[in-house]
Amino acid sequence: MGRKITIEPVTRVEGHGKVTIQLDDAGNVTQSRLHIVEFRGFEKFVQGRPYWEAPVLVQRLCGICPVSHHLAAAKALDVIVGAGTGDGLTPVGEKMRRLMHYAQMFQSHALHFFHLASPDLLFGFDGDPATRNVIGVALLHKELAVQGVMMRKFGQELILATAGKKIHGTGAIPGGINKNLSIAERDKFLKGPDPLNADKMVEWAQGALDFFKGFHAKNKDYIDNFAVFPSAHLSLVRKDGAMDLYHGVIRCVDADGKKIINDVDYQNYYKIIGEEVKNWSYMKFPYIRKLGMDKGWYTVGPLARLNTCDFIPTPLAQKEFEIYKAYTKGKPNHMSMHMHYARLIELLHSAEVIRDLLNDKDLQKDNLVTKGKKKKEGVGLVEAPRGTLFHHYRINDLDQIEMGNLIVSTTNNNIPMNNAVNYVAKANFTGQKEITEGMMNKVEMAIRAYDPCLSCATHALGQMPLEVSLVDSDGNLLDQKRK
Repeated sequence: MGRKITIEPVTRVEGHGKVTIQLDDAGNVTQSRLHIVEFRGFEKFVQGRPYWEAPVLVQRLCGICPVSHHLAAAKALDVIVGAGTGDGLTPVGEKMRRLMHYAQMFQSHALHFFHLASPDLLFGFDGDPATRNVIGVALLHKELAVQGVMMRKFGQELILATAGKKIHGTGAIPGGINKNLSIAERDKFLKGPDPLNADKMVEWAQGALDFFKGFHAKNKDYIDNFAVFPSAHLSLVRKDGAMDLYHGVIRCVDADGKKIINDVDYQNYYKIIGEEVKNWSYMKFPYIRKLGMDKGWYTVGPLARLNTCDFIPTPLAQKEFEIYKAYTKGKPNHMSMHMHYARLIELLHSAEVIRDLLNDKDLQKDNLVTKGKKKKEGVGLVEAPRGTLFHHYRINDLDQIEMGNLIVSTTNNNIPMNNAVNYVAKANFTGQKEITEGMMNKVEMAIRAYDPCLSCATHALGQMPLEVSLVDSDGNLLDQKRK
């Protein structure tokens, strides 16, 4: 019968999940799974609601990345109201949305790196859990912690200015936006006192990237050999192949960099991507239809975006992208811990885009909305912080939503995260009779690299206990740890 190890819940991620690791009598890992144990049901909740409510309603999925759901839904409804598929809005409409979106990317990436990921880098995977957390970072690395807090504050304040609220705003509406950016608001972010201005955010983003590169140079074995496995990678790219986190076409490359999906209009996503369910998780399992479930899974997120795009259209991030690509000789990067590297390049890119947009005079124009011939169905995609996010709606003659389908970023990463857990489990638990806290944290680090929102918005208040029990084939307790 072997032994079963359970890690529940996984910590320092958004949402709740558990990991089970099954060992045979010889101590070999035979199966490991990441279980998502909560059910949200928003695809059903939206049915029967007026379509124009969707951009506000669906962002209640998440308190960390509500802007991503807000904009993906708005983009789907743009199609329904006849405003096109991302390029049909007025200049102020598109650019205000982009400013909102890149502010979201900036604050979310800062949150993940400084609050959730940096403790593992600064204190090590087996560091004392009493200090291996954001409080420990604040006590021992005050400057780094302050930068993380202030970078997130800048992004949140910019979301407030563009969406009307820091969380669950109302800025995007079908066919456009409901406000522009005033001169006073613009100057607050362009010319505000240090550190809350765009130039300082670019400087700090470059500093965070330099910090990681310095850490990597001293810890290459640790960073380069942790949960490495081949994968296909999928994201939006601009039509010319550039990174574009707000709009584009679907591109997917295989583990060697060959294009599997070659810049397809995302209105047709359902023709190329299927979804499967399994009885041990509430999260679906997307795959590329022509390759089938077993071979058609893929990775999304920062690592995938840098593996699919041809270049980054801002100078500082492009320079870093060239260094990043040279490290793998231009081939796709499959090193899980390099998710953090890629995320910080995107942090820098987002800061540059924000600065450029703030200097764009189109943001002060007042032609906010455009509409055309109404359609019954529309699809909206954005690159959320955690990866490609799909929203698909169909309405009836009463303007009510009769069908909604969402493929959330973390859902796209379901199989890669399970593969990462399995990789780490086999490397660390095989033949072990005693569980260490460091062993447990390595499993969580594999998941944490993907910055998952496991249930896309369910968060716990207070202590999140983690208990792992190791039993033999007769059910005898060999070891038990709790944190």
